[in-house]
Amino acid sequence: VPPGGTTAESNRGRGLIGGGNTGSATNNIAYVQIQSTGNAVDFGDLTNAPSGPGGVSSSTRGIFAAGAASPTPNGTDVIQYITIATTANAIDFGNLLASTRYTYGGSNNTRGIYGGGNPGPTNVIQYITIASAGNATDFGDLTAAKGETGATSSTIRCLWGGGTSSTNVIEYVTIATTGNAADFGDLTQGRLSLSSTGSTTRAVFGGGYVSAPNTFTNTIDYVTIASAGNAADFGDLTQVKFGLQATSNSLRGIFCGGQTPTFQNTIGYVTISSTGN
Repeated sequence: VPPGGTTAESNRGRGLIGGGNTGSATNNIAYVQIQSTGNAVDFGDLTNAPSGPGGVSSSTRGIFAAGAASPTPNGTDVIQYITIATTANAIDFGNLLASTRYTYGGSNNTRGIYGGGNPGPTNVIQYITIASAGNATDFGDLTAAKGETGATSSTIRCLWGGGTSSTNVIEYVTIATTGNAADFGDLTQGRLSLSSTGSTTRAVFGGGYVSAPNTFTNTIDYVTIASAGNAADFGDLTQVKFGLQATSNSLRGIFCGGQTPTFQNTIGYVTISSTGN
């Protein structure tokens, strides 16, 4: 979500990366200052060690949900939060409608949305109110059951692209309402285990796994969030990889980690309003 909030809070440009897999699941939370370049710094720990959690945020609070965490390798329903401006361990927030992993979504400054997930996969979309701790509520359904999508949002719309079976479908909902997702357009290349971030106007989708011909990609696509339509080529990631994560400060998008198939700690960035590698 683009920076916002009070003068003291806005445009601080902090991006958080939590959980994941380094050969085994980790509970580490790290952060970077997106407006600069440099290595990540330790922030604190999640309440569990989830592989494949989904993150959303407001201008002040970050949320991590689901993921495969011991002793629940197929997923968990745990939602937890941190205060972005501090460094500290995560705190319990509530629970999703069901245990899952690889469920992703987006947010505005009020509401966070998660859609899809494995195992199953599922077509469920659910939402939380970020400022108040509590359990998720049903929102509607995706156009098809899928997990491992790339998801991001403006303050108005949440988009999901790609996912299970290397689909190329992009779909969307209006965050402030509830209801089923609608078709948006198609990615330039069908894939799963990709990641997405964006600005108030543009969404970018990077990397992923292509089931036929069983390969990984460095492709970055983009769409204009306010208008439905097919994605266009943006450029390439620094590496061909899948299972990465992404976030932004609305100007610069960063793509973090992933597999090539070996685990990577690299962070690459793009300027969202332009195109390029």
